[in-house]
Amino acid sequence: MSPKHWTLLFAALIVSSCVSFAQEQPQDQNKAVIQHVPISATSPASGKQMFTAYCAVCHGTEGNGNGPAASALKTAPSDLTQLTKENGGKFPAMKVSSVIRGTADLPAHGSKDMPVWGELFWSMSHGQESQVQQRVSNLTHYIESIQAK
Repeated sequence: MSPKHWTLLFAALIVSSCVSFAQEQPQDQNKAVIQHVPISATSPASGKQMFTAYCAVCHGTEGNGNGPAASALKTAPSDLTQLTKENGGKFPAMKVSSVIRGTADLPAHGSKDMPVWGELFWSMSHGQESQVQQRVSNLTHYIESIQAK
């Protein structure tokens, strides 16, 4: 084989290797990745502050399900502004409270992408059940306040 043929063969091997390597890499390298960070304390009196700190990263600041981490989840976050509409015009407060506490049996949260806030609220409040109830109640009321008209 002539040196020209060796050079072409070598170049073809390099191109082939690069194409093969590129195909083995994840197709969507821009996809968001969920990073687990320690929970920061917020006021249990402010449902809006809790929503912004704990929920907006997935559900979006308006609650539409379009937060910056939404694309990294296996199951798309719920559009929290449509809960009343999806429940025949009545806000499902008990169901929302159960989801927040982590006691609801919902397939959408079966993957545990959504944190179990009840346990996290319990640890933040050092076991004071009244503060956990206040957090869950105020967060539920805030979610009720963002319902689409």
